[in-house]
Amino acid sequence: MTLLPATPATPPQLPTALTPTPPATALPRRFRRFRPFARHAVSLLPVLYLGVWAAVDWHAVRDGTARLAGADPWWLLAGLVFTYLGSVAAACVRQGAVPDRLPPGSLVASQIAAGAANHVLPASIGAHAVTVRFLRRQGVPLPRATASIALYSLVRAVAKTPVVLAFLLLAPSAVRPAALVPDGRTLLGAVAGLLLVPAGAAVVLALVRAVRGPVMEFVRTALTDARHLHTRPSRFLPLWGGAAAAPLIQASVVASVGKALDLPLSWPQLLFAFLAASTAAGAVPAPGGIGPVDAALILTLAGYGTPLALATATVIGYRTLTVWLPLLPGMLVLSAMVQRKLL
Repeated sequence: MTLLPATPATPPQLPTALTPTPPATALPRRFRRFRPFARHAVSLLPVLYLGVWAAVDWHAVRDGTARLAGADPWWLLAGLVFTYLGSVAAACVRQGAVPDRLPPGSLVASQIAAGAANHVLPASIGAHAVTVRFLRRQGVPLPRATASIALYSLVRAVAKTPVVLAFLLLAPSAVRPAALVPDGRTLLGAVAGLLLVPAGAAVVLALVRAVRGPVMEFVRTALTDARHLHTRPSRFLPLWGGAAAAPLIQASVVASVGKALDLPLSWPQLLFAFLAASTAAGAVPAPGGIGPVDAALILTLAGYGTPLALATATVIGYRTLTVWLPLLPGMLVLSAMVQRKLL
């Protein structure tokens, strides 16, 4: 009987999971060379938008420049400083709304970019989108990033109330009683919003089962993070301090323009005029508040006895300092952050 040599055992096959496979989302080779050009094109889109907007609204730019030509340049410079201090205050609130530590320089830069994006979409959607993208790039999970947006918006709205009350107690002569009472249409809209929005959300959660899970996870994350943040002074102090300072800083821009144009109003009156106007028109979802806040501010300043021409010039100067002058640097910062993959 002839013995056949034993055949070597076939080595086991490696699992397919260990073999390198290209990711499903990888681009074909012929398209990969276009990725750098696509990134450059995306980073140039904000600047292109700026040029289109300037061409469409050129009359506002020209009129604002003409009216501000005879104003006091030092007060206008002070207004521009207050404009950028607003980005610092927003960065403080953003840092206070997340437990993770964020790089301060990049955070302030993201808020300058968010300020430019805020003038593109209504209801601060552009600013929130930029911030969420920045937080995701910093390793913050998406539920926590979106929960921080909700906490940011809530704190900004709540912190304005003690600021107005402080004006009532400390500077009662600066407050006109009529400025505190909204008209019937505004009051009716606010009551309808308070009633309809929660009711609509409850109906959607009850009927759409696919939405219920993500929403409940978002609520749990938001409540957990809010409770945790308020046990850390390094978070709740910038959160509430920045939220209380933000409207005062923005109102100081209006006051600086008013002083540059020699408006017959005191600094507290100018501050409260903006607080009253922004509160009355803040519910209207306009990009950056442009439009409703402007009209309300003109009416408020005129109610204080300011000539209509000076009130209009003040609003144009305010928009020039808060929109047009920071828009180009903001768009450039936005493009640079996209280039550096921070957004």
